[in-house]
Amino acid sequence: MKNLIIMLVVTFLGFSSQAQDKKSKYEKISIEVNGNCEQCQKRIQNAAYSVAGVKSAIWSIETHQLDLILNKEKATVEQVKKVVAKAGYDSENEKATQDSYDKLPGCCQYERK
Repeated sequence: MKNLIIMLVVTFLGFSSQAQDKKSKYEKISIEVNGNCEQCQKRIQNAAYSVAGVKSAIWSIETHQLDLILNKEKATVEQVKKVVAKAGYDSENEKATQDSYDKLPGCCQYERK
């Protein structure tokens, strides 16, 4: 009986340490991304999800914040910013080309700074 309890404790500790390792590779990040509407929201989120390692991408129309959960071993914030810019949207330190911006529908053409 004593051996069984020890075995269960060791097994439990092994699983909990694996779970902690798995969580530690994920990072929550928020970046500002310019946009206007639900179409922008869809394009921005789809662009972010196109980066391998992005687990979650939610862009708020009201706050212009893109909340990300990234696997740090597979993706970087810079990679996400680049694909979002390629889709036509400016973010912190990464601007869309004029050509990408011009391809956005009229309702999505936000005021550029």
